[in-house]
Amino acid sequence: MFITPAFAQGAPAGSDMMSLATNLVPFILIFVIMWFLIIRPQQRRVREHQEMIKNVRRGDTVVTSGGIVGKVTRVIEDTSDIEVEIADGVKVKVARANISEVRTKGEPVKA
Repeated sequence: MFITPAFAQGAPAGSDMMSLATNLVPFILIFVIMWFLIIRPQQRRVREHQEMIKNVRRGDTVVTSGGIVGKVTRVIEDTSDIEVEIADGVKVKVARANISEVRTKGEPVKA
């Protein structure tokens, strides 16, 4: 009574693929924008952090993820630990992954 027969008819058979492509375009655009604004910069930061951790040497001043500032006294190559002096005579072992920043570079180790 209120609905005309033209509205009750279905869409033509060929338009299903076109509507599917039209519906996918916004999702693809959102993914591309997220890739360039969020994912790529985060991957770059992770690579830089891994490189920084790999290059920690004796004498460097480091900041741990807990906020402790100390000087690297020993780097243990076969494990993922380093020894950090946080006060005179107070040395702690810190996992390399917990280093958040290397503030000043120390001099190279004298052989």
